[in-house]
Amino acid sequence: MTTSSPDAGSDLSGSTLTISTRINGRDETLQIAPNETLAEVLRDRLGLTGTKVSCDVQVCGACTVLVDGLPVSACTFLAYETRGRDVLTVEGLAPAPGQYHPLQQAFIELNAFQCGFCTPGMLLSAKSLLDYNPAPSTHEIKEYMEGNLCRCTGYIPILAAIGRARDIMAREASQGTGGQPADGTGTGR
Repeated sequence: MTTSSPDAGSDLSGSTLTISTRINGRDETLQIAPNETLAEVLRDRLGLTGTKVSCDVQVCGACTVLVDGLPVSACTFLAYETRGRDVLTVEGLAPAPGQYHPLQQAFIELNAFQCGFCTPGMLLSAKSLLDYNPAPSTHEIKEYMEGNLCRCTGYIPILAAIGRARDIMAREASQGTGGQPADGTGTGR
């Protein structure tokens, strides 16, 4: 005997789900297919093409976005899993239009963006690290960033940029100008 319950393994490929989520600080209600990835929804439905898709198998980190402040691979993370959660893409990283996040500014100043394809994922992984650990050592930065690959193979400028952003953010936090608590308990924004 079979059951007709959708939760009992029936084919949901023709159905849609309605989810409410918050993306880059904006509330969104979306109709999605249960098998749509977060990368597909961000890029194809919302036009947030800063999220890059490269390996499609959660290896290279190019598609990294933050969900509730933690990095996820949007190429394999199902969009429905963001219901009721906060998503941050590179488009939402800057504090205001015309401004750069300290990570973005440091990447520009130290030529760490190279071809640029991996940069959005690198920026978001680095943000997650600095939110969690505002004073990482160079070794801790290297370890945390291991999931983000750069095909240009120029990791030295990337590590230097993250270190510079770390220093700038620490200085701003000590002066009360950074908007982030010094204890790393930020909201992921």
